[in-house]
Amino acid sequence: MADYNKYDPRVDSLVVETITHWAPDVQGLSEGDREWLARAIHRQPALAGQISYSRAHTGFTREITVTTADIERLYREKFGA
Repeated sequence: MADYNKYDPRVDSLVVETITHWAPDVQGLSEGDREWLARAIHRQPALAGQISYSRAHTGFTREITVTTADIERLYREKFGA
């Protein structure tokens, strides 16, 4: 059976719901930043530092915990720094 605590393209193709969590050290982000970051990290789930999948009735739920490293990488990509 698949390891549901790392990115798996086969399982990811069956994702029907996504959930975003925030690491405890991620503080002070505006609601707009949180929305943008959540969309961006779920567009590239293979690059997420912390990802897990849980079974749902019709597929899987992908849960990503956004870390400081994820945020730094996404802002570098966005602004080309």
